[in-house]
Amino acid sequence: MKKALVAYFSAGGRTAAAAKVLAEAAGADIYEIKPAVPYTKADLNWQDKQSRSSKEMSDKSSRPKLADYDADVADYDTVFVGFPVWWYIAPTIINSFLESYNFCGKKIVLFATSGSSGFGRAVEFLEPSAPGAEIVEGRLLNDSPTVESLKEWLAEL
Repeated sequence: MKKALVAYFSAGGRTAAAAKVLAEAAGADIYEIKPAVPYTKADLNWQDKQSRSSKEMSDKSSRPKLADYDADVADYDTVFVGFPVWWYIAPTIINSFLESYNFCGKKIVLFATSGSSGFGRAVEFLEPSAPGAEIVEGRLLNDSPTVESLKEWLAEL
């Protein structure tokens, strides 16, 4: 594998833990995608239709502002992008991230954590945000992946 970056958004820590193991397995650099305004527990209450996350996810044009724009994606051939699955797709902050950089000619491999669903339509909803990139559905990393198990998966890529 060429030079790789693991970029991730984590709402509760589970995706962050998976990202760290993936970065180690891939020998990749790591970058946390952070919102300008951190999410509170109330913001993440998917059962409240007025919560911040519910409003963002019901508006497909929502693009939460990022805390920084320091990911130097130009230096990487492959970018692993991780997130918790929300409403069967990636949180809209992932669109914000992809739209903030030029991914043309790069391979974007998605990874996610989820309480009950798969990737759903994540690739479909993310492709317009990264024109010219190859976006592939990677793997759900729900079960505390190990470096060894991820190296096997990475060898298949």
